[in-house]
Amino acid sequence: MEEANQSVVSEFIFHGLCNSRELQTLLLLPFSTLYLMTVMGNLFVVFLIITHSHLHSPMYFLLANLSFVDFCLSSVTTPKLTTDFLKVNKTISFGGCMSQILCVHFFGGGEMVLLVSMAYDRYVAICKPLHYSSIMDRQRCIWLVFISWIIGFVHAISQLAMILELPFCGPTIVDSFFCDIPLVIKLACIDTHTLGILINADSGVLATTCFILLFISYTYILVIVRLHSKDGASKALSTCTSHIIVVVLFFGPCIFIYLWPLNITWVDKFLAVFYTVITPLLNPAIYTLRNKEIKNAIKRLISQHMNSRDKF
Repeated sequence: MEEANQSVVSEFIFHGLCNSRELQTLLLLPFSTLYLMTVMGNLFVVFLIITHSHLHSPMYFLLANLSFVDFCLSSVTTPKLTTDFLKVNKTISFGGCMSQILCVHFFGGGEMVLLVSMAYDRYVAICKPLHYSSIMDRQRCIWLVFISWIIGFVHAISQLAMILELPFCGPTIVDSFFCDIPLVIKLACIDTHTLGILINADSGVLATTCFILLFISYTYILVIVRLHSKDGASKALSTCTSHIIVVVLFFGPCIFIYLWPLNITWVDKFLAVFYTVITPLLNPAIYTLRNKEIKNAIKRLISQHMNSRDKF
């Protein structure tokens, strides 16, 4: 009985994005380029905020953490995806699969809560500007980031705990490019219908709760600014549009995957690529292109670099 409960699967095989070897070869360069841009873009934002003292404010502190989380989230799946384009057998060890699940939900859950913290920061800055410095002090900012990491970790551990002891005895093919929980539990040797509902509920509740909090926060901000300013609508939109775009891009695919009752393989793969590969790339671009202070910091950095070259 004890022996029967043990997993006999030592590795899983990814189906990948497509079956065509020619198409996979063509996708190698674009996805490698996207990952390189994601790494450089997010780490550049972190570097810029750390090295420029005028960016040492709560909003940019939270933005630096968001960029770091995006870098980590993308690094969990994209390198494996790109190297698998060159392989016929796209395998991953059982331990590697469990590690992917843990990390994806750790960084993904942490980013959800971090986006709520960023919305709270904008709420205080816009609705309570006179008390902003006292409310969003250094200690509170650190606590907000710490809480996001803790919630992400608890969420990831709760997800992993529900599947770690499942018996896997075949088949071993995961119809995706990474170990996504809904697909992995289908490979267990027992009926996992109830477990699947619990796992989806766990992720769905976190994503939906954070999304509702964000929706309420930004709606309230827009209403308040509109009521207290002549051109309040435009000012509110210019202040919060970047945050709202990022929220929609990140939460849309997550909520769809975990709450939509129908499973359409190509749609699920597209959304998985979107939130693990595309969104981490778009976030730094959205914030830097729409933020005057960051653009000015980039100009100063370029100017300093040019001046240092002229000296030599």
